[in-house]
Amino acid sequence: MNNNNNEFNLENYLSDGVGKIIKGAIKASLSNPKESIFMAKFALASKNARKLRVEAEKNGEHIPPFLISSITSQCNLHCAGCYSRENNACTDKEVQDQLTDIEWLKIFEDAKNIGVGFILLAGGEPLMRADIIKAAGKIREIVFPIFTNGTMIKQEYINLFAKHRNLLPVLSIEGNEIKTNDRRGSGVYQKLIQVMDTLNDNKIMYGASVTVTKDNLKEVTTQNFLNKLYERGCKVVFYVEYVPVDKDTKELAPQQEEREYLIEKLSLLRKSYDDMIFISFPGDEKTSGGCLAAGRGFFHINSNGGAEPCPFSPYSDTNLKNTSLREAINSPLFKRLRDNDILMEDHIGGCVLFEKEEIVKSFLGSVK
Repeated sequence: MNNNNNEFNLENYLSDGVGKIIKGAIKASLSNPKESIFMAKFALASKNARKLRVEAEKNGEHIPPFLISSITSQCNLHCAGCYSRENNACTDKEVQDQLTDIEWLKIFEDAKNIGVGFILLAGGEPLMRADIIKAAGKIREIVFPIFTNGTMIKQEYINLFAKHRNLLPVLSIEGNEIKTNDRRGSGVYQKLIQVMDTLNDNKIMYGASVTVTKDNLKEVTTQNFLNKLYERGCKVVFYVEYVPVDKDTKELAPQQEEREYLIEKLSLLRKSYDDMIFISFPGDEKTSGGCLAAGRGFFHINSNGGAEPCPFSPYSDTNLKNTSLREAINSPLFKRLRDNDILMEDHIGGCVLFEKEEIVKSFLGSVK
């Protein structure tokens, strides 16, 4: 385990990693002036966003560099062990009172103005809200990783991603064909491979998201698996530890042994792949000095506008429909979670706030 003098700084790693990718992309895209211009402009925007956060910190205000926005509850797949479906945050049909594209655009503009550099778009399946994806594309100072199952990426989205380089599709894959299809459905793996090749052919930057379980951990951290992604143009890999939906799936969640293994592998991978970014959630929090949720490094906005500590702690006392982003960061719930050092506590696996659910609920005064 890293000590405080040698802590891994996720924000610095991301900023430096994006910088490396930008330099590489500029060099590789000299024949593509539009991409070169965007990359150069984003490099400047990233520096400016960091300056805004540093200035806020000097004035006693902490601005997280990331947001997670679940822009829809609707999804076209039924993935095995889906936490969002179990939690009723993911549905077959769009539920009422979802934020509109105009409301989301205001949130994105507010985020830009206070120094947020990255907004992860999730769902449901975010590509089911093309209106919001198009709105995000207009905020060129922010990079929007879009966590998608990949099955809805057709030519219209290829054109959109080519036009708006700040939209970064992140494709969900579980390892090999059998593991991916077992969780996501028959034929999904081959669709993903086709989409990766199409994105690569069109020189569109993209990433991959892997839900890490005890069953696939070893495979998805091998050079064999990662080289296949790398050769297809993948630039970012997110490792997201599986959070069990019930007692029957608890044995799939990585425990301390697996988490230590992943931390060691990440250290090696970051040295082996110079122009790829590797991010682990919540593993990188462990080595960054504690959980980054509740506004410490990020927070989650659900599809109805509720400001939640994180996707795995779906509790809120503030809604962005009637509250500014700056106010939401300092909501009573978030402040209590940060002030009571719960984010710094050790936990077995998955997510500290998921394990401390009763405490989070007690802060809302709603223990059941």
